[in-house]
Amino acid sequence: MEYRIEHDSMGEMRIPADKYWGAQTQRSVENFPIGAGIETMPEEIVRAFGILKAAAARANAALLPQRMTPEKCAAIVEAASEVARGQLREHFPLVVWQTGSGTQSNMNANEVIAFRANQLLGERLCHPNDDVNMSQSSNDTFPTALHIAAALSLEDRLLPAAEELIRVLKKLEEENRGVIKSGRTHLQDAVPIAFSQEISGWRASLERDGELLRLSLPPLKELALGGTAVGTGLNAPAGFAEKAAEEISALTGKRFSTAGNKFHALTSRDEIVFAHGAVKALACDMMKIADDVRWLASGPRCGLGEIRIPENEPGSSIMPGKVNPTQCEQVTMVAVQVMGNDAAIGFAASQGNFELNVFLPVIACNFLQSVRLLSESIASFTERCAAGITADREKMRANLHNSLMLVTALNPYIGYENAAKTAKLAYKENISLREACVKLGFLTEEAFDRVFRPEEMV
Repeated sequence: MEYRIEHDSMGEMRIPADKYWGAQTQRSVENFPIGAGIETMPEEIVRAFGILKAAAARANAALLPQRMTPEKCAAIVEAASEVARGQLREHFPLVVWQTGSGTQSNMNANEVIAFRANQLLGERLCHPNDDVNMSQSSNDTFPTALHIAAALSLEDRLLPAAEELIRVLKKLEEENRGVIKSGRTHLQDAVPIAFSQEISGWRASLERDGELLRLSLPPLKELALGGTAVGTGLNAPAGFAEKAAEEISALTGKRFSTAGNKFHALTSRDEIVFAHGAVKALACDMMKIADDVRWLASGPRCGLGEIRIPENEPGSSIMPGKVNPTQCEQVTMVAVQVMGNDAAIGFAASQGNFELNVFLPVIACNFLQSVRLLSESIASFTERCAAGITADREKMRANLHNSLMLVTALNPYIGYENAAKTAKLAYKENISLREACVKLGFLTEEAFDRVFRPEEMV
């Protein structure tokens, strides 16, 4: 391998000749051989750094034109835009398990953008610290990148995935209006419910989760940029925070603003905790829906068997013909991961000491993994399971009329205790509720038929 020599304030370092990073990135590569190739800094964070570095260059050009010349600004913006588009991903090798402020990832961005800008210029005009990092600190850029990445991932990935599943459930709801089935509580038979009503519960849960996710977006769109090292804004010109937020808004097409209190913005991660709580709420509801679907589809002969789901692949290497609810299973596994990530984020967010939280990379990793996994999980479940659900109406009807809890319809006519006696006799002697009620002398056959109408119990 060929190398070139770069230097930083600590001395010289050998860098692979084909890589754009510099000495500080190389030191991090060598000092943190932890999870290399597996747990690198999330792509979303790298892209967010590209956005904020381009925005910072434009803000500096407007406020410090004597330092950020048009020539430098244009080259930095173009290089940063390439980072934002994901074109330079191979030059971002750093792992999550580095310094807790994410300083090395900030410098990785600075070095790569400076190198690429100088390539575009044809001369070494841009310096990683002096130019690309102008008016900034790792302590305000990483929280800013985290908020940009979190807001974009929620708005552009997770919410659309949830909305598509809601659309599919609405269609399923309409298709099954008037289909009555047995309700269930505590995994025991309960009074009747319309299948459309059951589906509406799933749909409304997802709609509420969407509302909660949207509530989390405005705080995430308040940015730390401009606070620099400890929140005082040292070395940043007046108006930089506001101008940078304006430029980030222009680059993303979404309205970002500067955080009102930079001391809070650097040390507290409550916005991320709140937002991930909404992500976890969606994961919890997805687990519940997936569990309901696999219970209702259980069988095909020895389970509930009230719905059919798509058969996507063989389910056993030894039992021919077996098909499993695999899409439900992937959803529940992803939900478990999201719940675990929520615990990690909560612990990490509680560790803000004095002027800085130093668990930023692990917070970013867990948050973005949750959003990425849950978005893809919901999309797969929607396409490969929910869109193909069909009701077995005959099985629903058979289960409904076999349910002892239909006896609840008799309460107004024979009283709770007599209704309980009717149900217990029917169960004990394996006879119908009608036969048991008549046998106990509570109602005649004609009276029973007149008041016992399960379809009207919903």
